[in-house]
Amino acid sequence: MPSSLYHCAMATTSTAVFFALLILLCARGYGEAQLTPTFYNEACPDVNLTSIVRGVIQEALQTDPRIAASLIRLHFHDCFVNGCDASILLDNSSSVDGIDSEKAAFPNVNSARGFDVVDKIKTALENACPSTVSCADILAIAAEESVSLSGGPSWTVLLGRRDGTTANRTAANEALPAPTSNLDVLKSKFSAVGLNTTDLVALSGAHTFGRAQCQFFTDRLYNFNNTGSPDQTLNSTYIETLSDICPQNGNGSVLANFDPSTPDSFDSNYFSNLQVHKGLLQSDQELFSTSGADTIDIVNNFSVNQTTFFESFVESMIKMGNISPLTGTDGEIRLNCSRVNEDSFGSSAALLAEY
Repeated sequence: MPSSLYHCAMATTSTAVFFALLILLCARGYGEAQLTPTFYNEACPDVNLTSIVRGVIQEALQTDPRIAASLIRLHFHDCFVNGCDASILLDNSSSVDGIDSEKAAFPNVNSARGFDVVDKIKTALENACPSTVSCADILAIAAEESVSLSGGPSWTVLLGRRDGTTANRTAANEALPAPTSNLDVLKSKFSAVGLNTTDLVALSGAHTFGRAQCQFFTDRLYNFNNTGSPDQTLNSTYIETLSDICPQNGNGSVLANFDPSTPDSFDSNYFSNLQVHKGLLQSDQELFSTSGADTIDIVNNFSVNQTTFFESFVESMIKMGNISPLTGTDGEIRLNCSRVNEDSFGSSAALLAEY
């Protein structure tokens, strides 16, 4: 058995279906990055990394029910820009080669969150196994644990990513889908990183939990596409509900639930909501309300069969986690997720983080 396929075969999950999905992914070449669930076994013996990450997220959930959705969004917004290299976590820096933080990009500014929880996870892992676990892998593990803790599927995360040493704000502005994107734009941006239409619909299902700010959808309530009228694809009763939350010319930072019925649970309600025209963002409703779209059948299938959605979501998350990761000696293992090692500790720190 080829080594990459062996590593994926070792990545067993709680069901035979998920096991089969991992084997299929490797057979299709998604294991070429040599990510493996056993990556840290020798470097961190007797340390349950997943348990540590889970504990920090569980504690955060006690006071912040949004944090699970926010953490999976960080992983998504990371992988779509320069690959899964934790570039989204970097702060602005004028030293070294200079870093224009992706946090200031339009899709992230004043909306991407959870950085403090990532820092707590990093501190806990540094205490347990110093200079070893990358911030990019932390995002991947945190995304899985966030879904699992919210009632969604669990899966064995493939590991071995290293951290980038630069950010790309321009790419973040261009590559990440906007809440106003139409279906063609969504498909194009997913295709650009190797994800297909089923991946688009499955990963959009992450909007089954979490919140969105009024500023990202109020135009649908009052002046859609400068028509002076609401978006015709919105349920009229839903428009009234959202208008109460987000009055015209009101506070754009006020939050609304993606799923009105189970806002903090990871389930298939997102797709049922689309069927009755209660998709919060335009980019959500486009999946069902675009005439003749091939996404409609996928939405219908996921709506009636949550197991199928969960299986597809896991496959798509693993694929997304394999977008251009840094491996081997590329990149570094950041000791502070918000700064490259030379910025934080001097040039010797990068050597310390190599293994």
